[in-house]
Amino acid sequence: MVDIIVTAIPFFIAFIVIEVLSLWLAPDDDEVGYEVRDTVTSLTMGIGSVGVGILYKAAQLVVYAALYAVTPLRLDTSLWWVWVVIFFAEDLAYYWYHRAHHEVRILWASHVVHHSSQRYNFSTALRQTWTPFGGIPFWAPLALLGVPVWAIFLQQSISLLYQFFLHTERVGKLWRPVEYVMNTPSHHRVHHGMNNAYLDRNYGGILVIWDRLFRSFEPEGERVVYGLTKQLRTYNPLVVATHEYASIWADVRAARSWRDRWGFVVRGPGWQPNT
Repeated sequence: MVDIIVTAIPFFIAFIVIEVLSLWLAPDDDEVGYEVRDTVTSLTMGIGSVGVGILYKAAQLVVYAALYAVTPLRLDTSLWWVWVVIFFAEDLAYYWYHRAHHEVRILWASHVVHHSSQRYNFSTALRQTWTPFGGIPFWAPLALLGVPVWAIFLQQSISLLYQFFLHTERVGKLWRPVEYVMNTPSHHRVHHGMNNAYLDRNYGGILVIWDRLFRSFEPEGERVVYGLTKQLRTYNPLVVATHEYASIWADVRAARSWRDRWGFVVRGPGWQPNT
């Protein structure tokens, strides 16, 4: 099975170069642009995630294939409307996967990597986790629905490919009907903001309709400040990959009860026991 994302890596690099050139030829003081150490860290995280992703894809394959084998349902991918179903089902699965990775701290420890840059450009899209093992339950229903495993992987790759192009400040707001339905660079800039108004908003993959439906949508207004509420002051990839796990462990060790320890693991980032 061909991995679209791995195949697209040369194109990702090409678009990074194009974006850097565009910033050099037509600079904009309102855009944060690139910084060498930050970009190197993002690319390093991306390379590492590709290697880890091979193991994760193997685990996905086993689980989804087993679920597909036991379900009596079958969706015929030769029918056009089946791909419409797959598109919406996969995008909805991604929404809840993404939202859970912001609202459950142990999952956030994996996803926080992607939000750790204080820059916002195409290289940021490649800043991916080295611990991507929380996603299987969110796409498992597609296999139970009768979606072939290869079709799940294909639609996941299409979604990730689309999302790469959201990570830019070079594109402003698009035509209003597009902004209303689709996830756009404007919507995703909000998602990467640490402004209070922007925290935990705009989880969509390709579509933004889920955010509107489940009340997690926020339009871009005030200038976005990128990164985390507690910014990382390092470009060390190992620290970027593991810092939140270390923080969870420190909180768990300091907790006074098992209830509080459990809370530090499964409640939202920033949760503290009642005092």
